[in-house]
Amino acid sequence: MASKEHHRDRDVRWRFQGAMYMVFFQFIFLCQTEAQIRYSIPEEMKKGSLVGNVAQDLGLDLKRLRSGRARIVTGENIQYTELKADKGTLVVNERIDREQLCGDITPCSFTFEILLENPMELHPVTIEVLDVNDNVPTFQNRHLEFEISESAALGSRFVLESADDADVGENGLQNYILTPNNNFVLKQHVNPDGSKYAEMLLQKPLDREEQPHLSLKLLAVDGGNPQRSGTVNIDVNILDANDNAPVFNQSVYKATVIENAPKGTYIVTVNASDIDSGSYGQVTYYFSKSKAGIADLFNIDEATGRIYVVEEIDFEKDKKIEFRVEAKDQGGLTDSSKVEIEVIDVNDNAPVINVLSFTSPVSEDSTAGTTIGIINVKDLDSGENGKVRCTIEGNVPFTIKSNVRNYFALMTDASLDREKLSECNITVIASDAGSPPLSVKRTFYLKVSDVNDNPPVFQQNVYNAFIAENNSPGVSVLSVNAEDPDENQNAHISYILEEYEIGGSPVSEYVSVNAESGVIHAVRSFDYEQIKQLLFVIKAQDGGSPPLSSNVTVKIMIQDQNDNPPQVLYPVQTGGSLVAEMVPRSADVGYLVTKVVAVDVDSGQNAWLSYKLQKATDRALFEVGLQNGEIRTIRQVTDKDAVKQRLTVIVEDNGQPSRSATVIVNVAVADSFPEVLSEFTDFTHDKEYNDNLTFYLVLALAVVSFLFITCLVVIISVKIYRWRQSRVLYHSNLPVIPYYPPRYSDTLGTGTLQHVYNYEVCRTTDSRKSDCKFGRAGSQNVLIMDPSSTGTMQRIQSEKSILDEPDSPLEVS
Repeated sequence: MASKEHHRDRDVRWRFQGAMYMVFFQFIFLCQTEAQIRYSIPEEMKKGSLVGNVAQDLGLDLKRLRSGRARIVTGENIQYTELKADKGTLVVNERIDREQLCGDITPCSFTFEILLENPMELHPVTIEVLDVNDNVPTFQNRHLEFEISESAALGSRFVLESADDADVGENGLQNYILTPNNNFVLKQHVNPDGSKYAEMLLQKPLDREEQPHLSLKLLAVDGGNPQRSGTVNIDVNILDANDNAPVFNQSVYKATVIENAPKGTYIVTVNASDIDSGSYGQVTYYFSKSKAGIADLFNIDEATGRIYVVEEIDFEKDKKIEFRVEAKDQGGLTDSSKVEIEVIDVNDNAPVINVLSFTSPVSEDSTAGTTIGIINVKDLDSGENGKVRCTIEGNVPFTIKSNVRNYFALMTDASLDREKLSECNITVIASDAGSPPLSVKRTFYLKVSDVNDNPPVFQQNVYNAFIAENNSPGVSVLSVNAEDPDENQNAHISYILEEYEIGGSPVSEYVSVNAESGVIHAVRSFDYEQIKQLLFVIKAQDGGSPPLSSNVTVKIMIQDQNDNPPQVLYPVQTGGSLVAEMVPRSADVGYLVTKVVAVDVDSGQNAWLSYKLQKATDRALFEVGLQNGEIRTIRQVTDKDAVKQRLTVIVEDNGQPSRSATVIVNVAVADSFPEVLSEFTDFTHDKEYNDNLTFYLVLALAVVSFLFITCLVVIISVKIYRWRQSRVLYHSNLPVIPYYPPRYSDTLGTGTLQHVYNYEVCRTTDSRKSDCKFGRAGSQNVLIMDPSSTGTMQRIQSEKSILDEPDSPLEVS
């Protein structure tokens, strides 16, 4: 127990000294373009132990380490060190076992790179791992047996099993010690590769009768501090005389083998001879116990000495293989020889692609030459078989370049357009220079992110639509549609009605547009007679930042509906006066009586008017032109025809359904006004009476109570007053005749045609007859009767001259 504690204390002190040596022995190599650092540290350091200050040794600022995203790049699965970018230090990340890392290779080191971006910098770092005496020399077998003839000659050599110590240098195997005995001494040898092996040398003849069996111990010790050792037991059985040992014909056998040679491949034949006869002259061959692991790769024919391949040989692990072969006769005598096999490299390792960084998605507005990824390519083969190059498969706007050995930058080769290439598989092919070359592919999926670089585009330059007038407010008229090749919010389109005035009113009072669907609705009912078409602009705007937009013109034509009946312009229908057209009795067939003039504010066939004679006093006398509305005689006027002719003309449009208007035309068939005066006077009074009957009845009912008493008083008063006046005039014998100036007239109505007739009326108070003077005008066709003055004719003037000459008086009753 005390011995173990003593060894533990010595081990702790050694580790402390090793850490001190690490700081003392580290050294740095710096270069302007590519700085290389080399550190030396002992193995088995604790995790987090300081290796070195990378920032200080590289002359880099801590800000540069952070902005450049400094990181360690290594092709190994285990990352033994970690970079503290915030402190610029390199610390131990995983347990480092020099024996596991390098085996018996010395010096032992591993290399990695520190990679910085923007711009890209690569700084190789080499870590040399110093050996610590943490391994004990061990033998493959714990027990060795030898059968030696008692007649063995002095100086006979017996090769002992070599001990393996994973440590190297002073900590490796240094010496063998054989327990003291009388017959054998220990002889130590050093191989060209530095490994040591031992032989027992017979220095005193054996005597089976005295001592048939010997038990020895072989001790293997290293040179570490504290020193470590391993032992193996040796049993020697003494046989009867066999005084000649086998002898190899060569001390060294050399051969070559191709990497990955198939099983059973012949390599070389070793040969040893024994001059003894009988069973003592028969030689068998086997691999020496001097180096473990050889039997896993090769096999030797015990009888012939032919060596074959039994396992796959990897050049990357063993470039040269050395081992010893022993020849042994039946008497137990042996000899040994060395076999050196050189492994020839074969291009059996394809390149390996390691992705250090890859950016996806990448913006479509990225310029050519933008780095989107960095990869490292390694090939374990050597020479030309280990040289690699990278290419990109297919025609894609990307390229790959190498600025640092075995490091490649994947960059854009042209401007990107997401609308043409929204996503892409980039296949990188890494191939070596072997024959035949080996290659590997790595596919990178890249997505191109959208930038708002496309405005919405309408499907049409101008949108035309039709809507019937008298539509319901809110009805859908048409839909505009725009497309934006961008995506997501950049492709979200909103439709906006541009401000504009139609007839002094904003366009929003006529139409509206749905911001999401682009459907245009009518805000109110349209009247074709007020507005024929709507012309406005719709803007489509996307949701990008900044937003892009485009405009389109929308033209809505309002279609006419037959919603207006024809309007009669002539003859004018008046409520107070009666219009009559005069036709002389001498009129011939086709005589133009008058023309009905009407209009329809609708358009198209809705405004096509036709005229029809609906009613007539004498349908055989007049006809109406279907298209022009002219009223003409269809036969000769005779004396038998009535003076008063009443025509009802219907004016009808061509709409569906059709609308119509009715006009009454009064025609007087006479050669002069006095001839028809009484007829039209009665007619006028009758019409007036019928028209006002309802009004008088209502008025009478309303005031009858009030007027009843009042009328009695008034009537009595008027009677008394008239009686007195009558008595005075009757006794005086003087007539009272009111005087009216010449050409006096009261124009209360409007005629249908422009004709002139002048007349004078004189009336007296005590005469039942009146005198009427009238002048004859250039055209005597129109007669207007005023129902308010019975028996009184009105004068109508036009642009024709008025005749002042009086004619013979006409007596009117």
